[in-house]
Amino acid sequence: MYESIFNRQKQFYQSGKTRTLAFRIEALKQLKRGIQYYESDLLKAMKKDFNKGEAEAYLTEIGYVYNEINYTIKNLENWAETTKVKTPATHTGSISKVYKEPYGVVLIIAPWNYPFNLTIAPLIGAVSAGNTAILKPSEHTPTVAGVISNIIALAFPEKYVASVEGGIETNQSLLSLPFNYIFYTGSSHVGKIVMQSAAKHLTPITLELGGKSPAIVTKNADIKIAAKRIVWGKFLNAGQTCVAPDFVYVDASVKASLIYHMKRYTKKFYNNAFKTGTYMNIVNEQHFERLNDLIQGNVVYGGTARRATLTIEPTIIDDVDFSDDIMQEEIFGPILPVLEFRSLDKALLDVRDLPDPLALYIFTDKKSEAKTVIRSVPFGGGAVNDTVFHLANPHLPFGGRGNSGMGKYHGKYSFDTFTHEKSILHQTTAFDFPFRYPNAKLFNKFIKYLWK
Repeated sequence: MYESIFNRQKQFYQSGKTRTLAFRIEALKQLKRGIQYYESDLLKAMKKDFNKGEAEAYLTEIGYVYNEINYTIKNLENWAETTKVKTPATHTGSISKVYKEPYGVVLIIAPWNYPFNLTIAPLIGAVSAGNTAILKPSEHTPTVAGVISNIIALAFPEKYVASVEGGIETNQSLLSLPFNYIFYTGSSHVGKIVMQSAAKHLTPITLELGGKSPAIVTKNADIKIAAKRIVWGKFLNAGQTCVAPDFVYVDASVKASLIYHMKRYTKKFYNNAFKTGTYMNIVNEQHFERLNDLIQGNVVYGGTARRATLTIEPTIIDDVDFSDDIMQEEIFGPILPVLEFRSLDKALLDVRDLPDPLALYIFTDKKSEAKTVIRSVPFGGGAVNDTVFHLANPHLPFGGRGNSGMGKYHGKYSFDTFTHEKSILHQTTAFDFPFRYPNAKLFNKFIKYLWK
């Protein structure tokens, strides 16, 4: 079944219809119209699948996608242009150009935490570059997946873009096909499986994974601002965000103050939502049980877990050590451990000992400290004196490194990800330099000069 879809998309791609600029722009507009048609259904689906409120759903999912489509349409003509680059004097008479071409048929496998955004945002890049695409929405948010399939069916013929629903077996079947590009968002464990499957066909891939993203707070930080922005970034989407602060690493001299204000802002932002049952759910029982087991030690705020509704109260845990269970894996839920340091240099060594995180946040009003942290620790991206908000800037590439992934997207970077840059040298026939050829008297001198 999936092979037949793949073959039809391959044939459609080879027809060349997806490659014209007008076709791609119209496809993006059609995608937007499809989303607008099903917008209310999307909001209801997110509410049903994990109790996501309308305002948060629009901010982090639907509105983000609209902005990405608009930005891409506005800039696509410029991005898709063939670009002329410099040519060295040794190539006198020639012109060097970079042609932009799509990869072909691409596969996009999406996660459940932002099930609409993280399915459609990569698709925008794939379509804008001229590819055909098969989407695999997450089976853990089945209602949203169904609406995504409806949007895609309304906007595109299956031979161009298709949405395929299902579980692990569906993923395995899709990964067995010789796609020209694979874009995967999810866990590091599954990312390795995707990479192994892609290697069988030498398929290029982007992996958007995760990791234990730290929020480092120095004694030179604005503590109230740090507390407010950390708890917002952490407890947004019930902590089920790949770039959420996974733990706080704070200077011991300001820890008490930071915890005081984090508790205050957590109560202000989320207490009523949790009490009234409007705070987001954990996606399923398995993840709920895993998170509930991590709530131990010195809980200074929250800690309540409601199994009946799969909700966990925003929770802050103090006096945590790197050897504790909660520090052994990415939390991916509304639980925030706090660790303390007495030397920033030692703290940076500790963080560097962990696998490269997807994000890092440094809170300080001392520019030299921020610069030191950014230069000393390998990570995907992040912010100074903020959390998560860097995702909303389409001019910034988003992606990880090492254990947190490979490749990047957002804005022009999405177009670039799904585009192969073909390098072409246009050589003149008006004249010919004889010394480039073997047996010419100046051949050896020319070669030495060329590679000097």
